[in-house]
Amino acid sequence: MKSARFAPLALIAVAAVWGGAFVLMKDAIETQPLYDFLGTRFMLATVVMIAAKPKVLGRLRGQLLYKGIGLGLLLGIAYVTQTIGLAVTTAAITGFLTGLYVVFVPLLTWALLRKRISRQVIAGVVLATGGLAFISINGVSFESAQLWVVVCGLFFALHIFGLSVWSPGEDPYALTVIQLAVVGVLCTFISFTDGYTAPVGFNGWFAIVFTAVLSTAVAFFVQTWAQGIMDSSRVSIYLTFEVVFTAIIAVWAGQEVLQPKTVIGGILLFASMLVVEWPTKKSKEALVPYEPMQH
Repeated sequence: MKSARFAPLALIAVAAVWGGAFVLMKDAIETQPLYDFLGTRFMLATVVMIAAKPKVLGRLRGQLLYKGIGLGLLLGIAYVTQTIGLAVTTAAITGFLTGLYVVFVPLLTWALLRKRISRQVIAGVVLATGGLAFISINGVSFESAQLWVVVCGLFFALHIFGLSVWSPGEDPYALTVIQLAVVGVLCTFISFTDGYTAPVGFNGWFAIVFTAVLSTAVAFFVQTWAQGIMDSSRVSIYLTFEVVFTAIIAVWAGQEVLQPKTVIGGILLFASMLVVEWPTKKSKEALVPYEPMQH
């Protein structure tokens, strides 16, 4: 019970770290290609986790290994398609379309698990999507190239959904190590196709270390743990708070100017959280750990 109540706060903390990382990465990827940055970040995160707990290597086998590789591939494809999307459209549109995982996750839950989506979650998804739109979009246009980012949002949704199905009952630390290693290998392989570029200067290495340790190793471990006890649709709503923290930190760092639409978007996202967590007669059921499909 206590873990289930703490999990939402932990996910908001993850969103805050990811928001800070996004701002920090802005300057770093101007001197280091994005695939090179991602490869270095995820490989370092994997090394840090193994160094902190070497005995984890003995648990990387059997079904856990297969699940971790599958989840890692979903996450890796999401990052690859997001990188392609950043090259063909604006960062704002990329942020919004990536955030569509908040819509895809409940749809996947309904379609693949035949699990009824509560009215609270539906209302939360609508509010969260509106909040994302207010914060991210300037003007309305859509180009076929932006489908890359829609695919990115779908694969992030598949990763969130997959974690909710496969992480319950598994060692979250070991499962996280496998996922990060797969993403690291995938991005590093792509980076070497046109020559690898190392991080440049103190700022470059600081961004790598920060994102590797906090926004990758710690954050994905927390997400993997939380999804063992939370419904995937609720998880996706909490993770959308990344855009709120990105906006707040970007304004504080002088990278952005606070706009009224950003405030409105933040209020809508906050409202979405209140809606999905508002006490009901079924509140006790919501605190019961998520039951995965039997394989």
